[in-house]
Amino acid sequence: MSSTVLDVPTLETLIAASVAAPSIHNTQPWRFRLDPDTATLEIRAVAERGLRHTDPSGRALHISVGCALFNLRVAVAHCGWEPVTRRLPRPGEPELLATVRLAGTPRFPAAPELYDALWRRHSSRFPFADRPVPASVLTELTEAAHTEGAVLDLPGPTRTDRLLRLTREAEQRNTADTGRAVESRRWVHPPNAASLGMPPEAIGPQDSREQIPVRDFGAHRHPTALAARPFEKRPSIAVLSTLHDRRTDWLRAGEALERVLLVATSHGVKASLLHQALEWPDLRDQLTDG
Repeated sequence: MSSTVLDVPTLETLIAASVAAPSIHNTQPWRFRLDPDTATLEIRAVAERGLRHTDPSGRALHISVGCALFNLRVAVAHCGWEPVTRRLPRPGEPELLATVRLAGTPRFPAAPELYDALWRRHSSRFPFADRPVPASVLTELTEAAHTEGAVLDLPGPTRTDRLLRLTREAEQRNTADTGRAVESRRWVHPPNAASLGMPPEAIGPQDSREQIPVRDFGAHRHPTALAARPFEKRPSIAVLSTLHDRRTDWLRAGEALERVLLVATSHGVKASLLHQALEWPDLRDQLTDG
C-alpha cells in the first residue's frame, strides 16, 4: 500500500497537475469530484465550456479531457498510488468521462521525467527553429503514442504539404464562418480568476510565408492587420490517430497526445497543435485519404 496520505495539499497537487493539460481554446472543459469512500477522482465534462460551432460533436472536448486524464494518471503514480482508470464508466451519466481510483503501489515505476515535464509543457504559437527533430526523439514520440493505443505518423514532404493545404483551407473557413469566428474571439481575453481562454500575448504571429496556418483566434477579417513573422521553411509534422472513432477513442487520443507532448517537452522540443482541418467533416475525411 502507498504510504502517501490523500490530504488536501496532495489532492490540490493532483488537480493542479491535471489542469496543466492543453485544451482546445484553453476552455478547460472539465470538473473534478472526489469520492472519499473509494478514493476515486471523477472527471466530468463541463458542457457550457464546449464549443458549439467549432466542436459540435464534442470530439475536441473529449480529447482535451483525455489530456487532463493522462496528467492525473502521471501525478497519481508520482504520489505513490496505482491509477486504476475507467473511461466512460457509467453509460447513464454521459458527462462522467473517466474515473481514477487511487489504489496500492504502482505496478510500473513512476516516470519522473513525465511528471516534471507536465509542469513545463506549453503549446507554442511562435516560429520554431529550422533544426530537424533528432531521429531518436521521433522514435520515442511514436513509442509514446503506441503505449497509449494510438499511432503517431510522420508524413513525408508531399503529404506534409497536403496536410498544411487542408489546414489552411480550414483556417480560412473558420475565419469566414460567423458562428465560429464569434466563438473563437470570445475565448481571447486577458487572464481572469478562472484562467480560462487565450491571453492576447500568447496568440503569436501569423506566418509571413503563408505556409504554416497558425490559428487566428481573433478571427480577423483582414489578415493584413495581423502581425507576421517568417516561420520555418520545412516544418516537422506528426499526425496522431486512433483505429476507431468512438468516444472512448477520443479520450485515448487525448491521453496519447499528452504523453507525446510530455516526452517532447522532456527533450526540450516544443510543439504547436494544428486542429483546424479536423473541425470540418469533409476536410477531416481528406486527412485520412492517401
